[in-house]
Order: sequence, then structure tokens, then C-alpha cells
Amino acid sequence: MPAAFHEVLFPISVALAGSGGPERKTEIVITGSGREERIARWVDSRRKYDAGSGVKTLAELASVLAFFEERRGRLYGFRWRDRIDFQSCAIGQTPSPLDQPIGTGDGTTKQFSLVKIYGGAFAPYTRAIRKPVAGTARVAVNGTERALGADISLDVTSGIVTFTNAPPAAANITAGFQFDVPVRFDTDLLSIDFAAFVAGEIPKIPLVEIIP
Repeated sequence: MPAAFHEVLFPISVALAGSGGPERKTEIVITGSGREERIARWVDSRRKYDAGSGVKTLAELASVLAFFEERRGRLYGFRWRDRIDFQSCAIGQTPSPLDQPIGTGDGTTKQFSLVKIYGGAFAPYTRAIRKPVAGTARVAVNGTERALGADISLDVTSGIVTFTNAPPAAANITAGFQFDVPVRFDTDLLSIDFAAFVAGEIPKIPLVEIIP
């Protein structure tokens, strides 16, 4: 993560009513015969959000304005809670230490990065999770949960799990967790028409995921 990042969560009541999701960049090339070739220009998806749809009251608007000013517009990144995609398991379930495979032991390696895998049968996508929520991570080795603090530690600013003792060779390492998305404002101008807001118009407050 870039140094210009504040480990603070965007106002949660606004975020949970915001809009947005993942974006990919695919180039479509039409050949002379009329057939097409599709080329993925981005390895990873990048999420974009609009916090404006979550602002319902003047108090929430004021809190977002204060948050924007403290972040200096686009200068500092921060945490965003994606209501649709914020944990290692399905919505409505509780994270389990068996949710996601994060590595295989070799008897030497002590550090493993949290990931979330999407899909499975055709072309599963592995997403790096860099902003886990403190106190939510659970990790297991060969199905046996390890104690956070005694057996493992977790850096919530990077998503790296560190074992006190390296897992044995061929051991399956899994984890469950909740997480935030590292984002920044995608504008340096937060222009809000007060009269229009009172009349029910939704302001535009664009955010974009930070990809290191």
C-alpha cells in the first residue's frame, strides 16, 4: 500500500447504502473475417464506487464532507466497506477458518497472504486481500484452527499472516475473514448543490480502489 493511506473506515452508514462494484478492462479486436479476439488488459479487477447514493441526511452529508477534507481529496487512501463483498464466505454466513485456501506449507515459510477465490470450474480468479478487519480472521492448518496471538499474527494493514512456527510440508493452510477495500476519492472537487440535495437530488461522490 502507498504511504499516503489512512487506516480509517469511510462512514459506515453511508458506505452500506452506496453503489458500485468491480471493473475490468477488455479489448475487443474485430478481425477482417468478422470474428473477434478478446484481450484482458488488466490482470486484476478494480472496484469503483459512488458514495453519493448512500447520503440520505444532512448529518451524513456533513460527515462525508469532513471525511473528504481530512483525506485532502484524492491524496490519502482509506477503507471502504463493500456491502455485497466483504467477507470470505457467502453473505449471511459467518467466516470459518476453512473458507479460503491461502497456501501450502513447506516446513520453512512462515508468512502467507490472505486471498479470496471467485469461481472454480472454468477460470477461478484469486484476489489479494490487503485490508482484513481486525479481530475477524481465523486460520487453520490441515483443518485445525490456530490461535491468533499465540500461533499466528495478522497484519491488518497488509493482509499477511505470520506463523510462530512454519507449517509442515504439504500442509493445507486456510483462512476466513472479513475485509475492507482500500480506496481513495476519485475527485479533488466535491461539488454539492445544497438546494438540489434538499430537493432529493443525489450528489456524486466517486471512489476508486487502490491497486498497489
